[in-house]
Amino acid sequence: MCRIYGTFNVHSDQAELRRVADLMHHGGPDAQGVAHRPDWALGNNRLSIMDPEGGAQPYHLGRVTVVFNGEIYNHRELRTRLAGLGFHFDDLCDGSILPALYITYGDRFAEHLDGMYSVAVMDLRETPRMVLATDDSGMKPLYYHWDRGAGRFHFASELPALLGFAGVKAEEDEAGLDAYLTSKTPFGNRTMFRGVQVFPPAATVLLSHRDGLRIKQRPMAHEQGLRPDKDRTLEEAGDQLRDLLSEEVSRLLIADAPVAAVTSGGLDSSLVTALAAQALRDSGGTGSLHTFNIAYTGTWPSDERAYAAEVARAAGTTHHQVEVDPATFPDLMTDVVRHLGQPNADPITLSTFSLFRAVRDAGFKVALTGDAADELFSGYSRMTQAVAAHHGSSWIDGYLDHLAAVPGALRRSLYTDEYAFAVNAVGPALPPGIRRILHSSPGTRLQRIGAVEQRYRLPAYHLRRVDHLSMASSVEVRLPFTQPSVVRFASTLTDEQRLVPGLGVKRALYQAAQGLIPRSVLERPKQPFTLPVTAMLTPGQRLWTLARDVLSPQTLRADGRIRPERVDALFDEQANRPSDTVSLALWSLMSHQLWRQEFFATAKTPITLHTPVRVLQEAA
Repeated sequence: MCRIYGTFNVHSDQAELRRVADLMHHGGPDAQGVAHRPDWALGNNRLSIMDPEGGAQPYHLGRVTVVFNGEIYNHRELRTRLAGLGFHFDDLCDGSILPALYITYGDRFAEHLDGMYSVAVMDLRETPRMVLATDDSGMKPLYYHWDRGAGRFHFASELPALLGFAGVKAEEDEAGLDAYLTSKTPFGNRTMFRGVQVFPPAATVLLSHRDGLRIKQRPMAHEQGLRPDKDRTLEEAGDQLRDLLSEEVSRLLIADAPVAAVTSGGLDSSLVTALAAQALRDSGGTGSLHTFNIAYTGTWPSDERAYAAEVARAAGTTHHQVEVDPATFPDLMTDVVRHLGQPNADPITLSTFSLFRAVRDAGFKVALTGDAADELFSGYSRMTQAVAAHHGSSWIDGYLDHLAAVPGALRRSLYTDEYAFAVNAVGPALPPGIRRILHSSPGTRLQRIGAVEQRYRLPAYHLRRVDHLSMASSVEVRLPFTQPSVVRFASTLTDEQRLVPGLGVKRALYQAAQGLIPRSVLERPKQPFTLPVTAMLTPGQRLWTLARDVLSPQTLRADGRIRPERVDALFDEQANRPSDTVSLALWSLMSHQLWRQEFFATAKTPITLHTPVRVLQEAA
């Protein structure tokens, strides 16, 4: 696991490259390496997980240079295949096979990889060209800045590092606030910075002086044409899924560094925990699996520590109960915002950051989690509501409102007239592909929702958050549910094996867990794994004081996009009638302002709305 960065057709000096590397030191504290030429550079910060004594990056083979972030789980099979073709390898690190793989298969090399990764290749054999690739689920993002006119390209694994290049300016996309409030973080290739984008999942990127930048998207695992198996029973699906997950969890436990598991107390992480503990026993390893759960000092709603402890006892793990004092959350928010690089409206970010810091402090470099199961196996209430809604297209608006940090009607009431006009001129905050998939793509309503969740929401909102906040503490997260084999299997489930209103969600997954985790966990009401922000954002709490200060009328008037009087009304409502909708709206606005303060020296001065001139002329 590493952090990578680089340039093409850019002259960077050693000091600039060192500055960029230092901004990602937390994600690769074990070694640094860079290949630097007059018009390109590739750099790497390493977190040593596989073959700690080897794996020095950048990798070189003839006139091909490679840097890599992530884990390649099928590297042994690939090494054997490539050795049969005459290639020699100096170590057993997973990434060392990449130059030979690229030389053998060219631009299609990523089609042979099983894992989570972002890769950058510099090929000088003929005309200089750079090739980059991201994994099929988007677990390891790459942010980039492409100056088309000058042909200059910069990239990095994290936004703050990308902004460390002299040629990349930190300029706010003013319409990004609307995108953020519409989907809790920008979807698609968009970021909150003007001119800065992120490559999509399953992307192969070709860059050359002659052709510029070209992005080719490979089919994601759920897009590979698999159809539901209507002849298979729910029991059979559960048995097959359990066997498949057991195999993948066993593979993901292989590391030359200590491995732990995160156990929230819900179905997904509990199943991963049970399978991991069983795999360690079956392998004859010494010691037990270590598990981690996070809770908060005091008495709060949705406390899951008792369920997590029960799962740990049943699985025979060494359990660590992490407890965080909510009074420290205001002090954590700046760190979280900085590591994320842009706002993410889920309050769980504070808990995630604190949890992985505790995992690191306990001596672990790798953690297995249950993330992504809800997206694959239909576990969200918004899915149930959409499926149960009447026929017609109105269900689409309801579903999209559930993705928002602030529902549409409330969002529009918050905007000043000037900002409302500007965002209307810019166009939809969501990528157009989302509505197209929901409205007219083949498949059932639930299949279309799953396609949107996996292509758009999961990478942007979920996986990047987990990646950045775990690597902030030098912890590599491995996700069994995003393994291509598991994603493909999920595509073969019928709607009824996923979700039936009134009967339950994630039905195949619950079936797979029978007999592996305590019945009390299987039968408990489903609840989201999140921070109880509605209870914590109330008068007398430190978060309330911070929000009042950050969202002061003076600050909002200087910003010019949000009506101060409407925010004051939200505070009054939250003080008298606390609700999830209002508390999340206040949290989201506060997080956005803290992000502006962190990244822009002029955050408290009025912004200039860059509305397209063409639209203004039409409106006039």
